[in-house]
Amino acid sequence: MSREEAITRTFVELADTLVDDFDVIDFLQHLTTRCCEIFTLADAAVLLAYPGPDLHSPAPCDPSPALSKVLDLALREGPARDAYRTGAAIAPGDLARAPADWNNFTTQARDAGYTHACAVPLRLRRKTLGSLLLLSTTSGPLPADDLLVARGFADAATIGLLNARTLEYAESVNEQLHTALHSRIVIEQAKGFLASQRRIPLNTAFETMRRHARQHCFRLTTVAHNVITTGQLPQPPNVPPDNQRPGKPAQSTPSE
Repeated sequence: MSREEAITRTFVELADTLVDDFDVIDFLQHLTTRCCEIFTLADAAVLLAYPGPDLHSPAPCDPSPALSKVLDLALREGPARDAYRTGAAIAPGDLARAPADWNNFTTQARDAGYTHACAVPLRLRRKTLGSLLLLSTTSGPLPADDLLVARGFADAATIGLLNARTLEYAESVNEQLHTALHSRIVIEQAKGFLASQRRIPLNTAFETMRRHARQHCFRLTTVAHNVITTGQLPQPPNVPPDNQRPGKPAQSTPSE
């Protein structure tokens, strides 16, 4: 797939929120994944301020320890906070020359290996839901054209979220937006459990849950809750029990 095709496909995916099984957490995670792939970023994260003024980071759901520390500070200072507060793209570029009032964020980001940071708001007209933080480890800043595309992605995501709320999805999506701010704990617990159970890396455990959710139309949080409560990935619907699957002999019914 060419870069242009990937960009077009992403816009289409971000517009596809009017479905019965719309999952806002997976939707936001997908936005960050696409940004990293298309713009060759080290990391991307969504910060939401919903329903009110404090920022939280529901995506990525599987941050590394270094990224987690950066996001903790990004909630209070830095480009993501400024993009949310001003409703404008923030692209100072090189973290070595970042504003003085970003000192704690800049120090933590540079210690984690990031060299450049910028952010765009999740905004439609006067309504701002949060921001999209873009982090890179390259020798140069994100090109202006790429920042413009990122702004387009953020706008499309915002429109998708607000449209889903408007068209009779209000109760479901409002609940999901609120839950998304706290769901990372559940997903982190499930990821850790699955990684320990299967003896696989944490990021592999997360991708296993996310892939299973997408393949079988489960919400990511549903998969995580099932892993925590049962120790297993949830069984897809309409899958017969083991003793009724092809190749398995049916159990005989005792005669009376």
